[in-house]
Amino acid sequence: MSIRFDGRVAIVTGAGGGLGRQHALALAAHGAKVVVNDLGGSIDGKGGAQAAAQAVAEEIRAAGGQAIASGASVTDFAAVEAMVAAAVKEWGRVDILVNNAGILRDKSFAKMDVADFRLVMDVHLMGAVHCTKAVWDIMRERNYGRIVMTTSSSGLYGNFGQANYGAAKMALVGLMQTLSIEGARHDIRVNCLAPTAATRMTENLLPPALLKLLEPEAVTPGLIALVAEDAPTRTILCAGAGAFERAHVTLTKGVHVGHPADAAEQIAAHWDAISDREGETIPESGGAQGMLEIGKAMLAHGQVP
Repeated sequence: MSIRFDGRVAIVTGAGGGLGRQHALALAAHGAKVVVNDLGGSIDGKGGAQAAAQAVAEEIRAAGGQAIASGASVTDFAAVEAMVAAAVKEWGRVDILVNNAGILRDKSFAKMDVADFRLVMDVHLMGAVHCTKAVWDIMRERNYGRIVMTTSSSGLYGNFGQANYGAAKMALVGLMQTLSIEGARHDIRVNCLAPTAATRMTENLLPPALLKLLEPEAVTPGLIALVAEDAPTRTILCAGAGAFERAHVTLTKGVHVGHPADAAEQIAAHWDAISDREGETIPESGGAQGMLEIGKAMLAHGQVP
């Protein structure tokens, strides 16, 4: 059955090129009305012009779709609120938010300025917070919403020279985990997409043959699935070169050592058992970790958890 977004309104940040552009074009092709947001700056966040967003919006309209352009910086909450207000004025609603805007300020941590760390966090993390906060009550009132955070393997698994980027991208996973819980009763489904794609951010890092495989178009179907009416929630979907995988934050069964004087030594001695992944779980919430630990402690003291 074809996925359609007829009557739905979507906002895509960082949509002036690369992945964001493909996301916006695909949403429009599937029937959505799209706010194309892009500050129009360089990959390190410098400069800005609405021309990139306007060009994608015009491309959507030329294909018969509906779109408006926004040059709002996602780091400016007032500008983001104005962007959302413009969407509501134009179409009366916001159903889908794709938090895709991002920049790079890559350096080893030893050489990285704190200002570069902070700016990357502001764009990726706080930019997503601003956009999500601006649409949250609208989605709650309508009892419908689909939100995607753009995470990264650099956050999930680390990458040399990207401490700032990786920290911001993993923070988005934490944001998604809680918002998916808080939004459930209002049918607001929140997911993460971890793309591997050839964009301005990767064009100087990979050989041409690999860049061809990693076209942004190969990632966007994953985005479409994550914002569909029957989309999952609390999912980390990895995507690249037409392949798709799921990542999970899991919890091993672990062991109970109590808190004797030699507890640290016992932890070291039982490290293999603590690390054993057999029977690991994916907790439904952060409280599950505490309940697992309390249960083991109770059993150790002869109590039934």
